[in-house]
Amino acid sequence: MGFRFLPPKTAFSLDPSSKVTKKMKDEGHLAFVRKLPCLITGRYGVDPCHVRYGDPVYRKPKTGKARKPDDCWVVPMIREEHDKQHGMSEPLFWKQQGIDPLAVARDLYAISGDEEAAKRILTAARVRKRI
Repeated sequence: MGFRFLPPKTAFSLDPSSKVTKKMKDEGHLAFVRKLPCLITGRYGVDPCHVRYGDPVYRKPKTGKARKPDDCWVVPMIREEHDKQHGMSEPLFWKQQGIDPLAVARDLYAISGDEEAAKRILTAARVRKRI
C-alpha cells in the first residue's frame, strides 16, 4: 500500500506561514508617500512607485506586470524617474542609482505617517548613493 504526501499550497512560497494571497492595500501609506520628496532627486510632486522585483532577503516575491506589489513596497519618485524605472530592467535601474529600494520601502512602511523620519531615511539613501 502506497502513501501520497501532498504538500501545503504554501510549501514553496517565500513566507510559508502566510496564507494570504490577496494584495495588501494601504491607501493611508500611499497618501503618506505622496507627501515625501523623491528618493532619487529630492524634488516634490511624487508618485508612490511600486518596486516589482523580488528578493528573498526581504521576503518579497517578484510581481508580474499584470499585478502590483503590496503597498508596503513603494518609494516616492517623480514621474520622470518612475517612468525610467519601469522602462528598463528594474534591478539594473536601482543598481545604477546605488540605492536599495526594498530597504527604503521597508523602512518607510515601518515609520509610515512620520514625515521627519521619512525625510531622514530618504536623505540617507541619497547620501549613500554618492559615496
